[in-house]
Amino acid sequence: MNNTIQKVLKVYGLDTDQAKSQAFGTGNINSTYLLSVNGQDMHFILQSINQQVFRNPLIIAENVRLVASYLRKHYPGYLFVGSIPTLAGDEMAFVDETYWRLTNFIPNSIAYDALSDPKQALEAAVQFGRLSKLLDGFDASLLKPSIPGFHDLNLRYEQFKEALENTNSELKSSASEQIEKALRHSFILDYFNSYKNSPNFPDRVMHHDTKISNMLFDKISNEGLCVIDLDTLMAGKFISDLGDMMRTYLCAYSENEADMDKIFIRVEYFEAIIKGYLKEMGSILTATEKELILFSGKYLIYMQALRFLTDYLNGNIYYRVTYPDQNLVRTVNQFKLLSEFFNKEKILQSIVDKCLNS
Repeated sequence: MNNTIQKVLKVYGLDTDQAKSQAFGTGNINSTYLLSVNGQDMHFILQSINQQVFRNPLIIAENVRLVASYLRKHYPGYLFVGSIPTLAGDEMAFVDETYWRLTNFIPNSIAYDALSDPKQALEAAVQFGRLSKLLDGFDASLLKPSIPGFHDLNLRYEQFKEALENTNSELKSSASEQIEKALRHSFILDYFNSYKNSPNFPDRVMHHDTKISNMLFDKISNEGLCVIDLDTLMAGKFISDLGDMMRTYLCAYSENEADMDKIFIRVEYFEAIIKGYLKEMGSILTATEKELILFSGKYLIYMQALRFLTDYLNGNIYYRVTYPDQNLVRTVNQFKLLSEFFNKEKILQSIVDKCLNS
């Protein structure tokens, strides 16, 4: 165990003599460790917060504290993995110029990096939907953005246009086909803007990062236990969570896949997502939001394609890459996924209609 982690444990009042730490999980933003304390009897998750991504970690701490307090009061039986306070009562420890967060380890739980069964998609959709449902009575405006503009398509489109204006001719030439697609699909932004200020399209408390690895499952029953990684828990539109599930669950391969023949929509996973989400949120969503269920997938896929393309044009300054054209490949991948989504639009909408009417 390194010296910094020992210092952190002391801030939390944990015995460092019998403590052990090991790297844990597959996240690529924060550094995460599994702690064993008091001879393996106590287990915790310790994370250092990446301040290149989260400029003000105390915003995360306060958002989680507010939500945890609300849920404890109104839904005490709900499993919410909030932060453990330090001895001084702080939500995070500040040690060696870094913010650290301690949470309880959930026993008999497992997280997956990829989906292997539609039931997993359904369970995840239930859990992410339940979180927003239970927080329907919470004032979402109390939460500050931990990443300003995170799912703001207007901002992402402006960033793309700025990158396009400032990039060099070589990058612009190599990405010309994807640039054309980005411009051609800007109607998705126009469609969103026609709804965004409607009182029937309200801000809600959203997780904003619904990839399957942010879900814990019961090791034995494989039922969903709870959602984790609450760094982006903030106010947003419902399309953020539902659309991100569509973007990350519907294809068997991630955005890093370079063989575009492998990029297609798994309809059974779409149905599982819709069933699971509507099980919790069906009675909460407005009529306008229900009209936008299918649109949520288009919104998130298009936005992610824009973000990869923008980073490519900017010289790969945001996303980690292992080869120079990786962000361009990711862009091609996401536009292929978007094309597949449009190709199956009638089938997918019929599933939405069936689930809404069942």
